[in-house]
Amino acid sequence: MPFFYRAETRELNEITRREAGGSFIQLSDGFTHYELNNPDAEETVVLVHGFSCPYFVYDLTFEFLTQSGFRVLRYDLLGRGFSDKPDMEYNIDLFVRQLGDLLDGLRFTRPVSLVGLSTGGPITAAYTARFPERVSKLVLIDPIGARPLPFAPAVKVVALPFVGEAILNLVRSDSLAWKIASFFNTEVAGEFTSRYTVQMQYKGFRHAILSTIRSHTLDACPEVYERIGKMDKPVLLFWGRKDHTVPFRHSNVLRAAMPNMEFHVIENCGHIPHHEKPDEVNPTLLEFLKRPSFP
Repeated sequence: MPFFYRAETRELNEITRREAGGSFIQLSDGFTHYELNNPDAEETVVLVHGFSCPYFVYDLTFEFLTQSGFRVLRYDLLGRGFSDKPDMEYNIDLFVRQLGDLLDGLRFTRPVSLVGLSTGGPITAAYTARFPERVSKLVLIDPIGARPLPFAPAVKVVALPFVGEAILNLVRSDSLAWKIASFFNTEVAGEFTSRYTVQMQYKGFRHAILSTIRSHTLDACPEVYERIGKMDKPVLLFWGRKDHTVPFRHSNVLRAAMPNMEFHVIENCGHIPHHEKPDEVNPTLLEFLKRPSFP
């Protein structure tokens, strides 16, 4: 029997989906909420968000890449935003399947460039490792998976039966948003927090978060990045120097696993550098995406 969370008072249905805006597509595991711009452009970039913040975390990147002429797709992972929140196991296989189903459902036939933020890192890396012919380039932004996270002991506590449910029933919505984002510049945190907490009203959100933890989706998985390092695949890595969610020192593991990748450090920046420092990230991102994959 599903656990009752007192803060989850709304259902995702036809009415609430219409209120959300964007587009929806029925996939094998439920409805996925997405947005697609420049549908007729030749080059496609797919933006995959992280552990719990839905696709609005890519607002500035989505707009910039759209104006730069790319076909740009962003979507909410299952359990987040306005995508369905089924009662199931939220593991890497689920998220990789969702990405593949979405590309198939939208009839994307040419290879795409993938951008993965935080937990989107191992999702996009795993998809690339399994389907290399469908990916032209890979961009990672402060990805998890190199080493155990600093809050791994707390994650183990949350993973305990009944304990996790009790904790998530008590945690404040704005507190969770703040910890996830790990802002260096707190001036951009207010609007982010208010938009983040909207999804927390919908039934199934906390179950999805808890299942993601219990399914070891946040665990270290350096072998996935090592597989990418053995491929002839262009990779770009961004990292905020002041990231407290996924510490900067973790980048050393990925640089060793993928020695041929391009690495850019964003100074005075936290966990989401594309949001905090778009003027620094966007030009580098654009140059990388426009560069021929095979010189």
